[in-house]
Amino acid sequence: MAASPAAGTGGSRREQILTVAAQLFAKHGFHGVSIADLGAAVGVSGPALYRHFPGKEALLAEMLVGISEHLLAGGQARACASDDPREVLAALVEFQADFALREPELIVVQDRDLANLPAEARRRVRRLQRTYVEIWVDTLQRVHPGLTAESARIAAHGAFGLLNSTPHIAPGPLGPGRSEGRPYAAAALLSRMALAALMDLPG
Repeated sequence: MAASPAAGTGGSRREQILTVAAQLFAKHGFHGVSIADLGAAVGVSGPALYRHFPGKEALLAEMLVGISEHLLAGGQARACASDDPREVLAALVEFQADFALREPELIVVQDRDLANLPAEARRRVRRLQRTYVEIWVDTLQRVHPGLTAESARIAAHGAFGLLNSTPHIAPGPLGPGRSEGRPYAAAALLSRMALAALMDLPG
C-alpha cells in the first residue's frame, strides 16, 4: 500500500506507524489493537511508540484528520482546475474513487472508528468533511441549476457510498500482479456509475 495521506511529514517511522495502524484498525477494529500489537507490527517495543504518539487516540486522530485534510485539499484543487462544472464533477468522482482504491483501510477506519476520536478531533473531522461535501454540492448545482442544495447533498453522499464501497467489493491491497485486477476494474465501473447518475440528476 502506498504511504497514507494521513501520514503527515514527521519522517518514515511515523509514516510507517500510521500506515500499519490503519491496516490493523481496519482488520481488527480500534479496540482490538493494542499498543503492543502496533509496536510488534512495526518492529519496535510498544512503549517506544509513545515517542511518536502519546496514545492510540492521538494516532487515530492524526490518521482521520489527515484523511479529511487530504480529501478537502484534493477537492479544492479540482474545483479550481476548470471553469466547466462537468469537468470538475468528473475530476471529483475520479479523485474520490482513486482514494477509495488506494487507501481501502482508511475508508474502513473512517467509517467505523470516527466515534472513537477525542471530541475536538471529531469536531474537526466533521468540519473538514462538511467543507469537502459542499464542494460537491456547489459543483452539482452548477451542473444542474435547478437542483436544491439539499438534493445535491443527498446525491453527493450517495456517490460517496457507491465509490467508497470499493474496499468491500474488491478487497485486498494493490501490489504486483493486481494492476489489471479486480480492484481497478471495480473502481472504474463504480466511477462510471456514479458519474452517470450525477450527470443525469433531475433538475
